[in-house]
Amino acid sequence: MLIARLIADTATRETSQDVLARALREEGVALATAETLADGDVLEMRFADGDPQVVLDGIDRVFAPADMLVSRGPIELPQVFVSDMDSTMIGQECIDELADYAGIKPQIAEITERAMQGELDFVAALQERVALLAGLDESAIEACLTDRITATPGAKTLVATLSALGCRTVLVTGGFHHFADPVGAMLGFDRVVGNRLAVESGKLTGGLLDGIVDSGVKAAVLAEEAAGGRISLATGDGANDIPMIEAATYGFAYLAKPKARAAANGRVDRGDLTAVLSLLGISRRDWREG
Repeated sequence: MLIARLIADTATRETSQDVLARALREEGVALATAETLADGDVLEMRFADGDPQVVLDGIDRVFAPADMLVSRGPIELPQVFVSDMDSTMIGQECIDELADYAGIKPQIAEITERAMQGELDFVAALQERVALLAGLDESAIEACLTDRITATPGAKTLVATLSALGCRTVLVTGGFHHFADPVGAMLGFDRVVGNRLAVESGKLTGGLLDGIVDSGVKAAVLAEEAAGGRISLATGDGANDIPMIEAATYGFAYLAKPKARAAANGRVDRGDLTAVLSLLGISRRDWREG
């Protein structure tokens, strides 16, 4: 059994559902049932069999913009949630914003974008960007956190609700503990994994301490937390998140780059992370504001 859930414009949903059913039937995926779930926002469609990618692509063509999740088998409450930070749990890329305090944001932002698209090796691109920050006062980090870093819509509610329902929450980032620790505390994560900027005499040295958190580390953190067959949820937006997204039971791409989006069986394209709660079947009466 293949289960597809989606959130889209309710005014055109019924007509679009018929269009989608016809399009999928032509690709050999026959709709068995369709119903609106309890809160009224989510349309659930069930198929006897089929390729999840075909269903995701079909929803994209017919309903966009839409939030969606496609699963082989029943959709259950996750026991562990592992998420990227930059441009996922927060609306910014911390290193780009920090670079603005050094007067080099465009230069660093270009490298960040290419790395997120999967065009550059992540580790090399990170080291290059950090090196460009050498000499910046450490105090710029606190200013950046205060003035520029904000949670994405629905992030606090997503984490608070999952935590209240017994889910362990982990923030894992290719960014820096200087940012991730306060962001993790603000959002209520149980654990934070990230990189450490080297600082001497109150200034960034342009280097990193210890090992680098890359895509392999993110996937390893998910595997560690989900050991024993625990149901897992992951969210991310860039190429560095792909192994983690693919390994999760429910891997969501949030306003993601094309490669990350293609790797996911869940997608949030309308911008509010509370869509993940709805797509998992968690009723609004159980949501927590955080």
